[in-house]
Amino acid sequence: MFLDASAGFSFLSACTRSSAETMKWEDGQTYPVIRVDSSSASHPFYTGRQKHTETGGRVDKFNQRLNAQIERKNVSQ
Repeated sequence: MFLDASAGFSFLSACTRSSAETMKWEDGQTYPVIRVDSSSASHPFYTGRQKHTETGGRVDKFNQRLNAQIERKNVSQ
């Protein structure tokens, strides 16, 4: 069983790692607990809190520089 303590979220999955800490699962059985730093309940990508980098601004700046170079080239001809 995996436990994301930051979100209070746990899930059961097969794993080869062992642990001395155990916890009772919903089915009444006791399983070893492996603590994880993040899971789908706390990771910014899955929770919608991830900050997206604005690539559109970079593309616009590139196109402006390219167009300026093309214009300079056309004016000098």
